[in-house]
Amino acid sequence: IMGGTCGAVCMPSRAMLMTGRTLFHLDDLGQKIPEDHIMLGEVLRKAGYNTFGTGKWHNGPDAYTRSFNNGAEIFFGGMNDHWNVPACRFNPEGVYPEPRELEARFGDLHVQINPQYDHIPRGKHSSDLFCDAAVDFISQYQEDEPFFAYIAYMAPHDPRETHRMYHDLYPVDSLPLPENYMPMHPFDNGELMVRDEVLAGFPRTTQEVKRHNAEYYAMITHADQTIGRVLSALEAAGQLDNTILILAGDNGLAIGRHGLFGKQNMYDHSVHVPLVMAGPGVPRNQTRDAFCYLLDIYPTLCDLIGVPIPETVEGRSLQPVMENPNHNNYETLAFAYRDVQRAVQDKDYKLIEYVVDGKQTTQLFDRRNDPWELHNLADDPVYAIHVTRLRKALVQWRDNLDDWGQAFWDHYSA
Repeated sequence: IMGGTCGAVCMPSRAMLMTGRTLFHLDDLGQKIPEDHIMLGEVLRKAGYNTFGTGKWHNGPDAYTRSFNNGAEIFFGGMNDHWNVPACRFNPEGVYPEPRELEARFGDLHVQINPQYDHIPRGKHSSDLFCDAAVDFISQYQEDEPFFAYIAYMAPHDPRETHRMYHDLYPVDSLPLPENYMPMHPFDNGELMVRDEVLAGFPRTTQEVKRHNAEYYAMITHADQTIGRVLSALEAAGQLDNTILILAGDNGLAIGRHGLFGKQNMYDHSVHVPLVMAGPGVPRNQTRDAFCYLLDIYPTLCDLIGVPIPETVEGRSLQPVMENPNHNNYETLAFAYRDVQRAVQDKDYKLIEYVVDGKQTTQLFDRRNDPWELHNLADDPVYAIHVTRLRKALVQWRDNLDDWGQAFWDHYSA
């Protein structure tokens, strides 16, 4: 992912996915999507697809209505109790209830939230809820037109709760600590007290880190099982071999790595997300090492199904990468978090820069020999040439992206 301009990184991340636009060219941090930003669902509808959306939608009801002509169990928001999701039934007119007060449970906390909802399927886990909606759509689909189904999970977002059978697969005491576990982050990164970071105490204890990771793995395993059910529904409908499948994540998570717990950072564990594709036009049983962003999925789908890519889309199609294993769309990738962190990486090195209260801190990691990002080489004269060239690349990315994080750049020295 390219990063985030707010603590709720999933909001701009999902907006980039659905618009194909870069981080600083979103509107209102991705909370709303203006009509002149043509969305993936709009392109597919125009191309004759029936579009179905279920699950988490963090970019406003208007954008949802433009994208989908069918749907079920829609969650307008970022996070909630997985067992009591305040959901909306699909409304073809795009009219959804106004936000209203609701007491929600987040783990041991009971908080007041203001979601838009018309029912709460109490006692049904979010992963099962959204999976069932998708399976029903696929199994009942009788139209001649092709369909696009967008299934947006809330899992594995905290509160990390799921069925006991999945928790039992990961006994806490048997789990190893992450290789880059730290009790505390070594310096102030500008976002050490955001909500995600206070889910565990300071310093991070080994037992607490193991427990949180066990819960995380359990939720991922549950989500994986429901994805299997979706694939089975496609197979039963005779559509599996005729369907392009894409699995992606909207952000990573630290959970004890580098002494952090959230996704509000530039480390690999938080910006490097899964991307798996299969189906017509996608090479079978192959991997690619080429750099990409989530926003590249949109133009890739357009190329795979033969529809024009709108001019508002800034992502780069992965079709050339699929056709040629040596092709690269990007020589470097850039990342940003609010106005306190920036990063850039190439195949060999990664530079992370922090500006917090006017103080600049630099990290340089050898990506090939230090994948866990543990050994900061920034102050080693041997590596000064890499710091210099990556700083130049970062400034070039700033200009290309129209990076508006002025509080960072005002105190940044390249």
